[in-house]
Amino acid sequence: MKLYFVRHGKTQWNLEGRFQGAGGDSELLTASYQQMIQVGRYLRPVAFQHAYASPIKRARVTAQRVIKAAHQRVPLTLLSQLEEFHLGKLEGMAFTDAQQQFPEELAAFHEHPDQYRTDRIGGETFEEVIARMTPAIRRIVAANDDPQANVLVVSHGAALNAEINALLGTPIADLRKRGGLRNTSLTILETTDDGQTFKLLDWNNTSFLTAEATPTDTI
Repeated sequence: MKLYFVRHGKTQWNLEGRFQGAGGDSELLTASYQQMIQVGRYLRPVAFQHAYASPIKRARVTAQRVIKAAHQRVPLTLLSQLEEFHLGKLEGMAFTDAQQQFPEELAAFHEHPDQYRTDRIGGETFEEVIARMTPAIRRIVAANDDPQANVLVVSHGAALNAEINALLGTPIADLRKRGGLRNTSLTILETTDDGQTFKLLDWNNTSFLTAEATPTDTI
C-alpha cells in the first residue's frame, strides 16, 4: 500500500511568517489554488481508494481541490488526529516575536525536537503529536485492506514532518534532519500488509509546481 501525503496550500499566515497550528486558520492564498490543481494533475495516474484530511479548513479545502483536479471520485474522511500541532501561546505569533519571547523553545522546535518543552507556552510536544497521529495512520492502513491500495492524506507541515519521520523509525532527536515540507508538496510512503513498517519512496516532491519556492513556503 502507498500513502500519498500532501501538505495544505499556503496561507496568509504562512506568507506573513506566523505560527499557525490547530488553533489558527488564516485564508488560503489565491495562488495556492493553482498549486492544488498542479498537484492534483500530477496525481491523475494514481487510482486512489480513499482520501483523508485534517478537518481544519486549509487542509480540508486542499484535499477537496486536489481530488477534483486529479479527476478522482473517492470518499474523503476528516480525522481530527491529522490536525497540526496545538501551539499554545505561539498561535498566530510572528516568528520574530516568538524568537524574542521564547528563544529556547523555538530553537528546540526547529533543531532539537527531543528537547522541545511546552511548560511555558502550552500546546503539544513532538511525542504527543506522534502519539495521536500514528494510531490514525495505522487505522487508515487497516481500513484499506487491498495491499495495492493508494491512499491520499492531506495534513499540515510540522505535524506531517514529525509523523512521517516517526513512521520511518527516525528518533525524536533527528526528526528535522530530512528538512522541511513545502506547501502542496508530496511525500510518499509504502507499507507492508501489516502496516507496521514503512519505506520512503519520495520526500517533499514539488517538481509539479511552477512557482519558485520562497523561504515562507517550507516548515
